[in-house]
Amino acid sequence: MAIRIAPNGITANKRCLNGFVLRHLKTVEMLGVLLRIGCFSIVSWCGPASPFLIVWCLNPVDAILLKWCSRLKRDTAYTLLNGFWILVGLASVLRTQRRLL
Repeated sequence: MAIRIAPNGITANKRCLNGFVLRHLKTVEMLGVLLRIGCFSIVSWCGPASPFLIVWCLNPVDAILLKWCSRLKRDTAYTLLNGFWILVGLASVLRTQRRLL
């Protein structure tokens, strides 16, 4: 599948994905929220025995979903907050991965 560049510089694929997310905004947001609740619930319930690498791999995924939704809604505060959680998740994956080696 070729990527076409629109006259305004936005790829057609990105516009298509944004359209999909906008059409299913509540569902995508709910998926992100449920992922976040699930991750932190696992850590709370399992304590030190929790699968930290799995939890921290899922954390950036929910942050990306929620950041995308907040960006499309032009909500600057939540865009910034979820951008922070993406960085926290990536840094935690690297720390957990090093600790497991």
